Amino acid sequence: MKIDVTALILTFNEQENIHRTLSALGWAREVVMIDSGSSDRTIEIAKSVRPDVHVLQREFDSFATQCNFGLSQISTEWVLSLDADYVLTPELIAEIAALNPAPDLAGYSVEFRYCIFGRPLRSTVYPVRAVLYRRQRAQYRDEGHGHRVVIDGKVEKLSGRIDHDDRKPFSHWLRSQDNYAIIEARHLLSQPLEKLNAQDRLRRAIFFAPQGMFLYLLFGRGLILDGWPGWFYVAQRTIAELMLSVRLLIERETLKSKATRNKATSG
Repeated sequence: MKIDVTALILTFNEQENIHRTLSALGWAREVVMIDSGSSDRTIEIAKSVRPDVHVLQREFDSFATQCNFGLSQISTEWVLSLDADYVLTPELIAEIAALNPAPDLAGYSVEFRYCIFGRPLRSTVYPVRAVLYRRQRAQYRDEGHGHRVVIDGKVEKLSGRIDHDDRKPFSHWLRSQDNYAIIEARHLLSQPLEKLNAQDRLRRAIFFAPQGMFLYLLFGRGLILDGWPGWFYVAQRTIAELMLSVRLLIERETLKSKATRNKATSG
């Protein structure tokens, strides 16, 4: 390994995933886990796979602040930032081992291969993400229900991929999506329409995005050819868009009611 890398992972009740994620990180100099108070076997499993894992527990407030706190605990020059359901492919591990970055290169981005119960799909709407970067040139910020890293400098794309392979129960996924939908709905309604991209403008229209996502994934991305895993993923993403539409409608009507009450009070 030509560069020293610490893997940074956020966890909260990830017992179904953490073993596979850490098993692919034996090459990393260090692993730092920022845990938000897991009540399952996440930490126990993590230490059984990687006894030297550095676990820090911190109450969750936002993804960005958790990540930035994690960065402050790392001493190596390079950081590999992962979710607990990310699994590095052998091709990507070999590619990272051979890296010899120029001084002006600040980070690397990676494509993802979405998996359903371990079965990889031919396509996904999961975006390319910058996951490997110089620690002192990176800072996280919250964006809607998620977060992203802002890197000061040049970012190149690696050819290897990461498998996104979440094995947590479907009930957990539903609860998480509803929480995400609430945050995302409030974010979308707080932004001027002209500042939103085409996809988010469609979401703001309410109930058009779910239909578009269903057709786009099934036929535009060819997931109809992936059998039941393809249909499973299409159903997930369509449900997620439906939940967002419902939350947008609730938040919009709540804002209207507040505006009416304020107008009546001030009048």
